[in-house]
Amino acid sequence: MILDAYLQDPGTDALISDAALAAAMLEVEVALARVQARAGIIPAHVGAGIEAAAAGLVVDLPALIQGTVHDGVPVIALLAQLRAAVGGDYGSYAHWGATSQDIVDTAMVLMLRRVTALFSARLDELMGTWAALAGQHRGTVMAARTRSQQAVPITFGLKVAGWIAPLLRHRQRLAALSATSFVLQFGGAGGTLAALGGQGHAVAQDLAAELELTLPPLPWHTQRDGIIDFANWLAMLSGSLGKAAGDVLLLAQTEIGELQISGAGGSSAMPQKANPVLAEALVALARHNAGLIGNLHQAAPHLAERDGAAWTLEWLTLPQMVRTTGASLQHSLHMAAHLQVNNARMGGNVAAANGLLLAEAAVYALAEHMPKATAQGLVKDACLDAAAGQDIFTILAQRTEAPIDWLALRDPANYLGATGQFIDAVLGAVPPKATG
Repeated sequence: MILDAYLQDPGTDALISDAALAAAMLEVEVALARVQARAGIIPAHVGAGIEAAAAGLVVDLPALIQGTVHDGVPVIALLAQLRAAVGGDYGSYAHWGATSQDIVDTAMVLMLRRVTALFSARLDELMGTWAALAGQHRGTVMAARTRSQQAVPITFGLKVAGWIAPLLRHRQRLAALSATSFVLQFGGAGGTLAALGGQGHAVAQDLAAELELTLPPLPWHTQRDGIIDFANWLAMLSGSLGKAAGDVLLLAQTEIGELQISGAGGSSAMPQKANPVLAEALVALARHNAGLIGNLHQAAPHLAERDGAAWTLEWLTLPQMVRTTGASLQHSLHMAAHLQVNNARMGGNVAAANGLLLAEAAVYALAEHMPKATAQGLVKDACLDAAAGQDIFTILAQRTEAPIDWLALRDPANYLGATGQFIDAVLGAVPPKATG
């Protein structure tokens, strides 16, 4: 629809579209037939016939939609098309020993694996762009802001490194998720594979290998923690991207003016406006996923051996979360590529504080010559006068004879602590392919 058109990502949408789902379900059915033909469970020529029929099948998607409305799953309608394409009695061998949830869940896992390949590439590109920005501005001094107030000096490079750090952890989490979330679903009608007799477990092993998926200890029809774990990852990733965008929003305010997104949106009434639309969208997308993850947790009580209500709730929620995260990554890449840094404004905002950003530095400098409590009281009083327009260091120099190099102390670049080491630690962890 018009109002959310700029919140979409065609690249992600294509990977979880109806056509992608139909193709993934056929992929599972073909893999199953191939494995069972090798094992002698179905005739070898029938397995080849199923594979050939699937390769040439143009799936009637409206029929799948109509079938889902009738049956609650798309597999029955898909099998009708596949069996018709195979022809004769051979079509009945398709789907041998499986149940609809086996096909849909495994197809979904295949789709999510392809989605994560796209997301991983985008994450690497984004980290590379931000790493270059952090390196470029490792010494660009700006004001840290805590609880909306100026606090102490930092550098813009450190702020950007703070955007990168959680992305590094998300990449690590994604690698771990591949073993717990991207797993085969194959259990048959009640999770026992009884229709395959004594060959059920061997077929499951071969099918997992055929699809390059992990084989779980047992079918997970009602154990949805792997899906929820992946969805949690989506919510955390979009949340981290939203945090970075929120920082951009704050720093792009007219009164602050330290950042700007080139090509920002316009206003119908005010020609001077350059609205940071993409940054706003990223915050909205993060909040949207944060709400959706609660819905998905409602699907965790997947009752008995099959629960259509819980399963349907997943279908309502997980694709939205995938789309939201894909759009978040795409918008973040665009924002990062078009971010303009106003070094002069950053320095000007620091200077306009009349030294208040270095109040903590003054306390610790004075504490070398007097009790810290006395130093804090002295600086606190000086801050009150500095807020009225005077410079805090001029005031302190007049009120104490402590042998302090006030000129050196007033330079914010001298009060950056471990900033350089922190930036190096983050940038050193960014994969070479992201920075290269």
